[in-house]
Amino acid sequence: MVTDRQLRRSKTIQQRTGRTFHFATRLLPRRVRHPTYVLYAFFRVADEVVDGATDRPPAEQRERLEALRAQALGREETDDPVLAAFQEVREERDIPAAEVERFVDAMLADVEKSRYDTYEELAAYMRGSAAAVGVMMQSVMGVENPDAARPHAVALGEAFQLTNFLRDVREDVEGHDRIYLPGTTRDRYGVTEAEIRRCDPTDGFRAAMAHELRRAERKYREGVAGIRYLPADCQFAVLYAAVLYAEHHRLIRARDYDVLTSPPEVGALRAAWLWAKTRWHWRRSRDPVTVFRAVSAVPYGDRARAEPDYAGGTPQMD
Repeated sequence: MVTDRQLRRSKTIQQRTGRTFHFATRLLPRRVRHPTYVLYAFFRVADEVVDGATDRPPAEQRERLEALRAQALGREETDDPVLAAFQEVREERDIPAAEVERFVDAMLADVEKSRYDTYEELAAYMRGSAAAVGVMMQSVMGVENPDAARPHAVALGEAFQLTNFLRDVREDVEGHDRIYLPGTTRDRYGVTEAEIRRCDPTDGFRAAMAHELRRAERKYREGVAGIRYLPADCQFAVLYAAVLYAEHHRLIRARDYDVLTSPPEVGALRAAWLWAKTRWHWRRSRDPVTVFRAVSAVPYGDRARAEPDYAGGTPQMD
């Protein structure tokens, strides 16, 4: 059984490092909320191995991640409160070991890989780093039809991570020498690594951002369509998380796709207003897609098809 100390430690990690996710987690029922704190804390502990200690040599990072894998899967004992709690949650909620393996493999990829030539390469990475998280959350929630829900959980996990990538272009390149804009997209719009390193928001960079924003929004539409498969007491929290993450897209468009001067941030007042608006629409329809279309920054229909590459640009279909 997860102890109060383990739970407090896990919750503190989420409050400190994942404000957006924490807003949504608080809306989950207690039976799901507490193990979600534990899952998120485990993800952050693993992520810190590759991002938190930049002076740690790659061999040491890989060794530490393999130790985390063994402890998370119960192959080794641990005195770390987060890992011990994760062991308990994984066994209690029957979280697939394969998803834990995929997640750790993605963290291992971060040790060596910092560029992605194609979106397909990036998607393979996200299957472990983000989509696996969504699949694990299905187990925590107790989804009745996981096979039907899984593709949507994968899509929504990718959508969240794509939003993070687009929001954090500057932080990723300056802090970790990583560029998650696929090489094919950069080539298509004539964006060079040097321009990104200089934090120079050229017209080409803005167009590349618009292209990837539209790709992420297709994932949001696919992911939100599967919220109906979740338990009724979990649907609003996941819907609100999607609204909150996607709100970054409104901010990115408002600044004409310039995320290099400063990263867009959804403030607490805006988050509270979005909660109230989402809740009002939810009480009226209880349909995740209807509410998401009404509240979120993600365009649908003709509006989605007519999105320009960047302010003043011309529409370009994918």
